[in-house]
Amino acid sequence: MLLTKNNLNNIKMIKKIFLVALISFGFHINAQEKIKIDGVATVIGKNIVLDSEIDAFKQELIQQSGGKSEVSDCDMLEQIMNRKLLAHHAVIDSVLVSEAEISGQVQRKTDYFTEQMGSVEKMLELYGFDNIKDLKDELYRVEKESLLIQKMQQNLTADIDITPEEIKRYFYSLKDENNLPEIGAEIEISQIVLDLRPSIEEIKRVIDRLKELKKEVEEGANFKMKAILYSDDPAVTQNSGFYTIERNSPFVKEFKEAAFSLDEGEVSEPFKSDFGYHILIVEKVKGKERDVRHILMQPKADDDANARVKDSLVKYRDDILKLKITFEEAVLKYSEDKDTRQSKGILMNPVSGDTHFDLTRMDPELYAKVSNLKAGEISDVFYEETRQGKKMFKFILLKSKTEAHTAEIAKDYVKIQDLALQKKKTEAIEKWSSEKIKETYIKLNEVYSNCEFESNWAKK
Repeated sequence: MLLTKNNLNNIKMIKKIFLVALISFGFHINAQEKIKIDGVATVIGKNIVLDSEIDAFKQELIQQSGGKSEVSDCDMLEQIMNRKLLAHHAVIDSVLVSEAEISGQVQRKTDYFTEQMGSVEKMLELYGFDNIKDLKDELYRVEKESLLIQKMQQNLTADIDITPEEIKRYFYSLKDENNLPEIGAEIEISQIVLDLRPSIEEIKRVIDRLKELKKEVEEGANFKMKAILYSDDPAVTQNSGFYTIERNSPFVKEFKEAAFSLDEGEVSEPFKSDFGYHILIVEKVKGKERDVRHILMQPKADDDANARVKDSLVKYRDDILKLKITFEEAVLKYSEDKDTRQSKGILMNPVSGDTHFDLTRMDPELYAKVSNLKAGEISDVFYEETRQGKKMFKFILLKSKTEAHTAEIAKDYVKIQDLALQKKKTEAIEKWSSEKIKETYIKLNEVYSNCEFESNWAKK
């Protein structure tokens, strides 16, 4: 069947709506779902909800639950309407989100989707966009709304706190209903780290090589091909070292300083960042944006240096096991990880913000290192490399391990407190929504007039 221009536009709209679903709910990518477009489901203030949005969210919930989701169109619509109501009143109440916050989120999402798809071109094809600017514009709109919703929720619940008595009542109400949550197996871990550092001679070799490449480009060589051949940037196979950046983009400071200090077509001197050493060319100046391409080179530590660092850590580990020094003393004396050195080596969970890691959700490589340890045991020394290219040897102490269990008031007080507080905040937002629905323009498609919503969206 030949596709008309109108059909192509519809397909693009479907994919864009699906993109909104992915971003708003953090779902995984599935390009095979078919989503219908059949009109406006509702209007909340100045915000429109399309039938296709409901389908997009619903299809993803079904996928996430392995086909077991029983969420109806009415339930899904109400979830979306609640978000639109918050977004609408965030604008009315002049809730502010910064340009830097939005742009940072957009860049992180495009980087993530590019990595998942394998290239910018495949990402654009999947979501039906002709160019990266159009995709980023759509992401910008979605991220702005999402951040407005978050800020509005924070404003509505900022003064809400919870007492120990309320926590106890919440726990025993769940217990009476035989509805206590299951707590997964969790661990706390500490680490001692020694970095692998290249020699002065190796750093000089890298800088000299970058200077040679700069000279070759200035004499007519193709920078893109040089990047493909020589760059250590792991994304080079997808983007050939190309990035579009703004001053508030989430790139390292040195990278942005170099980009905005050059004229179009100019190549930088070698410069250092946390990732290694770079040269950079500005391919195009577009108002507040720069199209740039870079070559990254990471100096390598030699085998002898690697062996010395590993042997040192093995000795420190042996000293701890022989009780010549405590783990905490060894952290302060030897560890070179600035993020954990002052906390006695304890790792913070970036998702939960505390020191506990759910064993079932850990990075697979880290899980393999610690899953068989008992509390108080120390792992073998092992090599690790971060996504930024930082190389190190380390060993880990398993500080504590809690097996999976049904929640208990004493053992899981902090988690129960969080759940009780979240419930209280949710109830406050629901109460606010009930009041705001009365004064907000809402137009429901008659298809949904028989829905049994929890709130009075139909204003009957």
